[in-house]
Amino acid sequence: MPSTAIAGIEYDKKAERLTVTFATGRVYQYVDVPAEVAASFQSAFSKGAFFSGYIRDRYDFRELTPVS
Repeated sequence: MPSTAIAGIEYDKKAERLTVTFATGRVYQYVDVPAEVAASFQSAFSKGAFFSGYIRDRYDFRELTPVS
């Protein structure tokens, strides 16, 4: 099911970095995310709900896109 909040998900298994592109166009990178969490996120029925419950406020992050 396509997400209305999440436009894209990329995961670097070696670096344990999860890159999330939101529907707004903003891109954030989350660090030290276990591969199991990233895989569950990618296969979740509701990407937005999974993100809110298991990623947001749990992992350090940085924004990759500047605010316009």
